[in-house]
Amino acid sequence: MIRVDWRVSCRLVGTVLKWLWVPLALPFGIALVDGSALLPFVVPMAGTTALGVGLERLTERSDLRAREAFLMVSLTWLGVAVVGAVPFVLAGQGTLADPVNALFESMSGITTTGATVVVDFDRHSRAILLWRALLQWLGGLGILVLATAIFSQLSVGGAQLMETESQTGDNSRLTPRISETATLLGKLYLGLTGLQVTVLYGLHLGGLAPEMTLYDAVAHAFTTISTAGFSPRADSIAAFSPAVQWAIIPFMILGATSFVLIYFVLRGNVGRLRESDEFRFYVGILAFFAVVVALVETADSTYGSAEAVARHSLFQVVSIVTTTGYASTDFNLWSSSAKHLLFVCMFIGGMAGSTTCSIKTLRWLVVLKAFRRDLFVAAQPSAVRPVRLSGDVVDEETIRDIYAYTLVSLVIFIVATVFVVIDASRVGLAITEFEAMGAAASTFFNVGPAFGIAGPFASYAPFPRSTKLAMTFLMWIGRIEIIPVFVLLTPSYWRA
Repeated sequence: MIRVDWRVSCRLVGTVLKWLWVPLALPFGIALVDGSALLPFVVPMAGTTALGVGLERLTERSDLRAREAFLMVSLTWLGVAVVGAVPFVLAGQGTLADPVNALFESMSGITTTGATVVVDFDRHSRAILLWRALLQWLGGLGILVLATAIFSQLSVGGAQLMETESQTGDNSRLTPRISETATLLGKLYLGLTGLQVTVLYGLHLGGLAPEMTLYDAVAHAFTTISTAGFSPRADSIAAFSPAVQWAIIPFMILGATSFVLIYFVLRGNVGRLRESDEFRFYVGILAFFAVVVALVETADSTYGSAEAVARHSLFQVVSIVTTTGYASTDFNLWSSSAKHLLFVCMFIGGMAGSTTCSIKTLRWLVVLKAFRRDLFVAAQPSAVRPVRLSGDVVDEETIRDIYAYTLVSLVIFIVATVFVVIDASRVGLAITEFEAMGAAASTFFNVGPAFGIAGPFASYAPFPRSTKLAMTFLMWIGRIEIIPVFVLLTPSYWRA
């Protein structure tokens, strides 16, 4: 007997798809003003509305149990990615005209990965490039709401620890109802986006960033707060002045900071920053890697001034750790030691309860604390020493979840790397093992740019179609924390 009411899951997915016409209206408006093609947006606006309404009629039930939540989360990200690819295909321009490339780009957008197959930015209209950015903004907002309303209840590899770190007992009780909490965090997300638009365009008005138009300010605000990294410029953030690069750094850091923590700070409770073990660990990681990379780049004499060394080192470390994926310079040209440091940064991620991806600092902090505890207990067998996070005890089941999640993540990364190497060899694509590792890590941990042919100013377009489809799958499961997709593949999920 099937125990999953898939109709409930599909009904809620339909609700999301039904309202997807609203964000599509923004690039439609840009296309209308610019006189570019309208069909790429009219068709998906009508199609997603009709599909959403049809799915909503499958059932009257809307109560979401754990089993239906797994299916709903997985299908939502997949469904939005498919709809999001339609404008690219219908526009019929450049590399995005290919359906596989379009799906790759759309999945990269909604999962806030930032890996791109675009090699010809000038061929795409402003409306299409804005849709790429808007997909990432929606992905960042969506993961924030789902993390608050659903993920912590599903115990996906320790995401429930967001409750402990926020010190609320239950993150859904910032306000009495989950819907109110999601609305509150959505307003915060929108406010930070608006603040960044103001700052970036203010630099333009002040003469410090002549290249930063209002369109650029909006597009980059969409993809910074969401820690996503799509830029309408082929040279990413390197296309702008140092003032813009400095201004974007704090917004990348904010996007990867727990929004629950930001909420409390804005309410005047600054003490929570001091009390948060994860926040101190997160900031320490950023500072450590930025200093080490700066020292390496100084020794290599890559840049002529101390300011340029500090700026590019800090920018790239923050961009990779927070999984934003912007580039202020072509780090493909950096020394091997500097690139390997950035490669390690891909596995870290920002704080839980943020828009960031990868394994996240919360899990690494628990792993380190648990390992240190195990070493102590090995030397003192009779000792009882619980793992504590911000003063609260972390239960052993959660620790096991985090160990398992981290191990599974690393295993998937290794398998993905082997696949990339073998598939590239099959078609005669020259790629080194390090480049394959970077591409696998970057797509699975939703970072964006990698090294070599997938570097910051390059593209994933040269990879075989089969590899791009595999990477699309990696981005999907990596963004929704692996468990929701893998659970669907177990027979026990579907039956009693």
